[in-house]
Parts: sequence; C-alpha cells; structure tokens
Amino acid sequence: QLQASGGGLVQAGGSLRLSCTSSGRTFSSYALGWLRQPPGKEREFVAGIAWGGDSTYYADSVKGRFTISRDNAKNTVYLQMNSLKPEDTAVYYCAATVVVGAKTVKDFGAWGQGTQVTVSS
Repeated sequence: QLQASGGGLVQAGGSLRLSCTSSGRTFSSYALGWLRQPPGKEREFVAGIAWGGDSTYYADSVKGRFTISRDNAKNTVYLQMNSLKPEDTAVYYCAATVVVGAKTVKDFGAWGQGTQVTVSS
C-alpha cells in the first residue's frame, strides 16, 4: 500500500515536496512513479524512477522543474516540485511498476491515495 502526502496550496513560482511511503516489504523491487490527475482531465504520468534510483525520467511538462528520488531504506519516494505553475494543480498519486521506463498510466499499479496540490496564480 502506497500513501502520498505533502500536498497543499502554494503560489505560482513556489515549491512543494511530496512523499510517498510504502508499508510493503518489496518496495525496493519496483520502479516507482508519480502521476497526477488535473481537475476534469485524465490521469497523466509525471516522473518515474528505477528500483535502484539510478535512472529517472520525466514528462516534458515538468522536466527541469521537478525531481524524483527514493530512499529504499525508508520505503519512501519523493517528488520535489519547484517553479510551480497553475497548470500543475492536480491530485498527485504514487504508484509502482515492473515496466522499465514506464510512462503510460496503464503500466502502473498498486495506486495509493493521492494528495491534492493547488497552485494559485
């Protein structure tokens, strides 16, 4: 089970750090990702990280602004979000995948409860 936290209300240009913790014993065996669902839109991929943390990949819309990282000793994955824009407003979810480099929502499973991020202009 994955549980995301750290969302909130922030002004455009601000920063937030999301965390996602797993209670599972196989956390380090999976690649992980952050995905989001803007209001009235489909869920979309944001960032992913390989099981060892040595490879990361991002959606073009967040590249250079967001950074994904993980600490397998703490069963936690993070998403540092800088230079936030109103279009980043969404419910953010973490999820696991066995697909290397997955960027498609259907490739992710074990969805946790999301956390709301709202960016005001």
